[in-house]
Amino acid sequence: MRVSRVGWVVVFGVLASPAFAQPPTVDESTTSDRREIANAQKDNQDIHYIGHVELHRDKTDIYADEAWFNTATNRFVAAGNVLYSEGSNRISAERVEFDTEARIGTFYKAWGMASVQPQRPQARGGFTPPPMAGQETVVYFFGDRIDKVGPKKYEITNGGFSTCVQPTPRWELHADTVTLNVDHYTMLRNAVLSVKGVPLFYVPILYYPTKREGRATGFLIPTYGSSSLRGQSIHNAFFWAIDRSQDATFVHDWYSKTGQGTGSEYRYNFGGGDDGNIRAYLLDQQETLYPQADGTTRTLSAHRDYDIHGSANQLLPGNLRARGRIDYFSSIVTSQTFNTNIYDISRNQRTIGGNVVGAWNSYTLNATFDHSEYFTDVNNSSLVGGFPRVSLSRNERPIAGSAAYFSLGTEYANLLRSRRSSGVDVNESINRIDFVPQIRYPFKKWQWFTVNSTFSWRDTYYTRTIDPLTQQTVDDALNRRFYTLQAQIVGPVFNRVWDTPENGYAEKFKHTIEPFLSVSRISTIDHVERIPRFDGTDTFFGGTQYVYGVNNRFYAKRKPAPTAPAVSREILSVELSQTYYTNQTASQFDPRYTSTSYNATTPEHFTPFALNIRAVPANDFNASVRVEFDSRYHVLRTLSAQGVYSWTGRLQTSAGWTKRSIIPQRPDFSVPNQALTSTSSLHTLDNRLGTTYTFNYDVVQSRLLNQSVTGFYNAQCCGLAFQYQAYNYGGLSSLLPIPSDHRFFLSFTLAGLGNFSPFNGALGGVPR
Repeated sequence: MRVSRVGWVVVFGVLASPAFAQPPTVDESTTSDRREIANAQKDNQDIHYIGHVELHRDKTDIYADEAWFNTATNRFVAAGNVLYSEGSNRISAERVEFDTEARIGTFYKAWGMASVQPQRPQARGGFTPPPMAGQETVVYFFGDRIDKVGPKKYEITNGGFSTCVQPTPRWELHADTVTLNVDHYTMLRNAVLSVKGVPLFYVPILYYPTKREGRATGFLIPTYGSSSLRGQSIHNAFFWAIDRSQDATFVHDWYSKTGQGTGSEYRYNFGGGDDGNIRAYLLDQQETLYPQADGTTRTLSAHRDYDIHGSANQLLPGNLRARGRIDYFSSIVTSQTFNTNIYDISRNQRTIGGNVVGAWNSYTLNATFDHSEYFTDVNNSSLVGGFPRVSLSRNERPIAGSAAYFSLGTEYANLLRSRRSSGVDVNESINRIDFVPQIRYPFKKWQWFTVNSTFSWRDTYYTRTIDPLTQQTVDDALNRRFYTLQAQIVGPVFNRVWDTPENGYAEKFKHTIEPFLSVSRISTIDHVERIPRFDGTDTFFGGTQYVYGVNNRFYAKRKPAPTAPAVSREILSVELSQTYYTNQTASQFDPRYTSTSYNATTPEHFTPFALNIRAVPANDFNASVRVEFDSRYHVLRTLSAQGVYSWTGRLQTSAGWTKRSIIPQRPDFSVPNQALTSTSSLHTLDNRLGTTYTFNYDVVQSRLLNQSVTGFYNAQCCGLAFQYQAYNYGGLSSLLPIPSDHRFFLSFTLAGLGNFSPFNGALGGVPR
């Protein structure tokens, strides 16, 4: 018979409440209302205790209505409302046979509790291992028979356990036999999981971690999913806690329509900045037929695709540090149909890269490897990067104690570039050596007017150049030399301050007007049409460039807390700027303007007007807007706006709007684009209940590109999480048998037993 927790509390109160004032007995550690001695032998007495029996031995206490004790064998038999207590562990039973010296025994028709008390992980080498989500401190167990075979080890027959503290537990695990090793594991044979008394599933053998450290090796709770493209799915995982600084996860996914997938993830953190992770996944898809609305069928062909993601940081001797990263996939189609995270869905780039950096006094070394491939569609891509790419620079230092500063930058790069079009590769890679000394002189005598002047000379050597007639890369070397004179002027700056002591928002306000002008003169560059353009190092053009504008800044002196002193903070900035080039070609390569694409816009002397607005009126709200306005045709080119709001830690919402307009007079602005994005999360402060909603909407096409809603409920000992997503495949629709995918995922949580998010990103970010 199982005793409920409420009933156990009542029994404990009754048994522990009487005041015992009994005369000493043969066994000084046992008291009762009345006792009877069966024989008079000094070393072998059978003692019968009757009424309010209490046995105390060190940290062991036993309470009962009636008990028998043999002084020779230390065998203690108790019956009637038996309660056993050892430290924080408790067992209530109808009858117990117990060895008081070995502290082992057998409890019949029993129910008990054991405290796991997970320790807070201690830092080791600067790294604190994360605790397992949902780990509880108490395990409740019951059975027809419970054998205590060790200090914290129990063997249960025809019983089970739970970590729910409710009088009616939300879940229980029943089994024929249970080996409960507190602070380590629980092993069940012929186990049945029941939720709210309803049997949910059966497993012949189940290993359940109840480990003190909070991270334990074992199987994780499966996740259920469904997809229009891949059918029903079951996602399973095994977690291996290698040690305090390393762990690994192995996953297997089964899809009812398309096949299965396997993968693994390894993580480590040895402290001191030495950390990393690597995740690999193989998707083995079988040929699948899909019925169409017109009665025909389309086929998804069989294929195997892999996906690898990872990063690592490693401290090296000689004040060097190495970093590496990989985000690589074998199929762009599989990558954009398998993932559920909107960033991974829309990603058309696969990258392998790393670098080694070091600093010694005023010198800095950076050696980089970068291999990035961008896909325009399934059959066409472009490769960019560099290997090796080594730069050595000397940081700014005053020249002979003067107000002028000198710096030096050098770089050797083997720049990678190739194009793949319909299976044909075109190699445009080159070697480049760059040398840039610079002198800077800042004038800062007045705070309201500053001038920062620089002079630099650049010498760049290219092993290959562009043929102006064919626009192909040829083996013809070129040495490019030019100098740059630049002056950055800010001011005169105008300020005004308002004292507002009665204002409920701020004690003071301040408005600053900062006009600025930057003048840059680049000497004539010979054979500029032959220079291959890889990055900003190559996009210099002779002529003069003027950048001018005005910046308005608004400050408020506010108290961050009612009792804290007031501090000044910028709450609003509004900047309006424009650039004029004497050489129109330079306008095509200015990275400061989003409406100018690389060599695809019309050359012009004036750039668009750029308006940047940023507002941070409070810690829980910020917004930014950027507008580019065509100065020639007086129409809007592009607009982007973002905003983020947070309310008392319960609500977080962000929204974005981007727009690119049509300008009939300009062929480079003939395709409109407008999109809305939003993400909102609402949850309780303790993350017990919450939901997240995300959408991406194409305004021009009037269609939802992506829509996702997640929800979770976390109780004391269990939880539930789900996600629904609808994704429009867009440009991939012609390659797939369905135009869109509808996905659903469901995950349960049991206290002490870890769960996971599938490798395709489902249920990511859900607290469990």
